[in-house]
Amino acid sequence: MERWSSRLVFILAAIGSAVGIGNIWRFPMIVGQNGGGAYLIPYFLAVVCLAVPLMILEMAVGRHWRSNLVASFGLAGRKLEVVGWLVCLIVLLILSYYLVITGWTLAYLVFSLLGSSVSFSAFSSSLQPVIYFMISVLVTGVIASLGVNMGIERIVSFMIPFVFLILLALTLFSISLPGFRPGMDFFLRPDYSMLSRPEVWIAAIGQAFFSLSVGMGVLITYGSYLKADADIPQSALIITFFDLLASMLAGMIVFSLVFTFGLEPAAGAELAFSTLPRAFGLMPYGRVFSVLFFALLFSAALTSAISMMEVNVAAIMGQSGASRKRASLFLMILLAGIGAPSALSYSSLDLRFYGSRILDLMDVSVGTVGLSFSALLVAIAFRWFISNDVLAGETHLSRRQLSAVSNLTKYAIPIALLMITVAMIM
Repeated sequence: MERWSSRLVFILAAIGSAVGIGNIWRFPMIVGQNGGGAYLIPYFLAVVCLAVPLMILEMAVGRHWRSNLVASFGLAGRKLEVVGWLVCLIVLLILSYYLVITGWTLAYLVFSLLGSSVSFSAFSSSLQPVIYFMISVLVTGVIASLGVNMGIERIVSFMIPFVFLILLALTLFSISLPGFRPGMDFFLRPDYSMLSRPEVWIAAIGQAFFSLSVGMGVLITYGSYLKADADIPQSALIITFFDLLASMLAGMIVFSLVFTFGLEPAAGAELAFSTLPRAFGLMPYGRVFSVLFFALLFSAALTSAISMMEVNVAAIMGQSGASRKRASLFLMILLAGIGAPSALSYSSLDLRFYGSRILDLMDVSVGTVGLSFSALLVAIAFRWFISNDVLAGETHLSRRQLSAVSNLTKYAIPIALLMITVAMIM
């Protein structure tokens, strides 16, 4: 079985999975829609108390059994294998529309490099979203087909340092903008009255799981390639630190731009592809800023997409005996078919279902409710159906720390996820 060549590479790969569009694009958007600084309080609490313990559990399970996601569910309970396939399906559906958005980031990177000013309405009124979606599927599939060492390791070893270099460069530039101070005032100063709103807490908990890639089996899969001497709790804290750092730097960048150019902080999804490109066109060295921003978005999106692809590649290889290249090719064809309606919904065909674009429906269903449900299944299966000895043996936590992680993953996390899932459906 394949192994990470070092603990550092594993941490880079896990950071690559965690740091994606959810940090660079979605996090500032959710902050803007939920009252700015007040949102950060429940978000940090959700990360520390819910996401990190589940992250530790997933990595411990992955390394203990050295198996793919489906086999790990089967080892937790004979009848749970079908649940593992259900989680794989949810991840595949999320990936199918995630690659559409990845294609948008690639398209705007190309436009920035060429110096073209293309509005999102002009872009989406053509067939270009479909073309760039197919390119994203191809790139992700080829990298996955090369394997852990030749494919994933090489990409993350280059792209993750690249992502943080760009983040730091853009942050330094944003400090010089006139909107930096009011932007930080909105971003970091809490309005405590917002904390009485349940939707702020629901959004924070959902973002914590989405941002850290927990509950999707990614860390079980990546953990199965982890060497025996790696410190799992310490690795989880390092991954979490860099994930939070990426989110906070992205917030500083975006809100500095928003308040410099008089944009709407709660603008939502169109902020990255409609509003910010217009702002880039008005600023000095705007083309350079635009290239860096969309290079950042594409790199972050690609490393996350690769991790979701690997969950399904490993499951198909392990359960069917297929080679990595065949499993990757099969998934590329499947993703092209499943993701096509989402890509076509933001194209000249304007594909809709009962008046709503397919991509938006996918994001609400599998990307929001489905992800919470998937995390709920992972938490229940690997805490209620396996011995606490697995967690103890792999993490080497003190008795008090083990008790805290054990109780959080067994009781607090399932209850929180169940409440979120029901609330989102309602």
